[in-house]
Amino acid sequence: MKSAPSLPNIAEPAPAGAAPVGDVHPDRWRMLGLLTVAELLGMTLWFAASAVSAQFTAQWTLSSSDAAWLTTIVQLGFVAGTAISAVLNLADIVPARLLFACSALVGAAANAMLLGADGLSAALAWRFITGLALAGVYPPAMKMIATWFRARRGLAVGTIVGALTVGKAMPYLVHAIPGAGITPVVASASVGAGIAALLVWFGYREGPYPFPARKFSRYLVRDVLRTPAWRLSTGGYLGHMFELYAAWTWLPVFIAASIAAHDPAAGARGASVASAIAFAALAIGGAGCIWGGLVGDRRGRAWLVTRAMAISGICSVLIGFAFGRSLWLLVPIALVWGFFVIADSAQFSVLVTESVPPHAVGTALTLQTSLGFLLTAVVIQLVPPLAERVGWQWAFAVLSLGPMFGIASIARLVRRATGRR
Repeated sequence: MKSAPSLPNIAEPAPAGAAPVGDVHPDRWRMLGLLTVAELLGMTLWFAASAVSAQFTAQWTLSSSDAAWLTTIVQLGFVAGTAISAVLNLADIVPARLLFACSALVGAAANAMLLGADGLSAALAWRFITGLALAGVYPPAMKMIATWFRARRGLAVGTIVGALTVGKAMPYLVHAIPGAGITPVVASASVGAGIAALLVWFGYREGPYPFPARKFSRYLVRDVLRTPAWRLSTGGYLGHMFELYAAWTWLPVFIAASIAAHDPAAGARGASVASAIAFAALAIGGAGCIWGGLVGDRRGRAWLVTRAMAISGICSVLIGFAFGRSLWLLVPIALVWGFFVIADSAQFSVLVTESVPPHAVGTALTLQTSLGFLLTAVVIQLVPPLAERVGWQWAFAVLSLGPMFGIASIARLVRRATGRR
């Protein structure tokens, strides 16, 4: 294996005046805009069932653990898809444009089939296929935009992750519309993913800094795993992911339960308000990702991810004190948490693109996300029984363990990059 590249911008910001170097192609912002819209629309598939889990629960008489599988199975499908992609080197062999477009279409079709499901088993099968398809939408998009940016790669990838954050929140916005049930939420997500496929297929082209194509190598995953900087970056990412998807999945339920505890007569109005707040708490992460990209490029990625994880970890504990209280207390904490819990996500991916040889970037990103989402599947299932035991008020406090681990891993990465022990 070729030696890994040096690790720029980990412990320190980029040198003054370095930002414009390399990013000069006039089409770079247009491509960023196109991929941003496509990613937003494609990722509406992710929580399309989760947003209406209450309706599915009533329709099929599900327990809270059963309902959790509507999200968990997507995570497992995504893990399976990314694992297959990593082992077969698909992200480094198949043109990203083709992989994205085909995957988005498959995901749109599988998600639409949810409308004909007659029970939980059929729904889970289609949701698994949806997650499998999304493995060809998320990681390739990060690689695609990285071909257009070098100096501002943190901002560019951050914008893509911000778009997918807003996209994942969109089903909650649709559900917040009075009277919007299963069909509008699910169907709108499938239409959005179909449009995303068309946008990328007809509008995207490779940037001026492409990653070199390569033939299949059964040793590529092994070589990535042997890279110390990749392992430490991924350690930080795993700490981040321990918190992220459990927060995204259960925050809407937490908010609804808090509103009900504060005002038992809220009823349907309370459910709509909870969906609107949940959308805002998830969608504000889009702004967090852009902020994270700007700050990561300027101050250094380690500085950014360490502080973002510290703030989000604190919020996971603080939000318990707002349970059952006024929305004037709950909403600000939820918004701050939503902003910082995802603000660092893209920067872990950028660290990976800078820590492995160019020919391995696609596989390294796919492997990183595969491990991260496998972890989320476990944590998502952990929260409901924990809530039953200690109450929703304190169920999120355990999520703070993730940022603590992530911060420790990034601290080791910084020491390695700077030669300190």
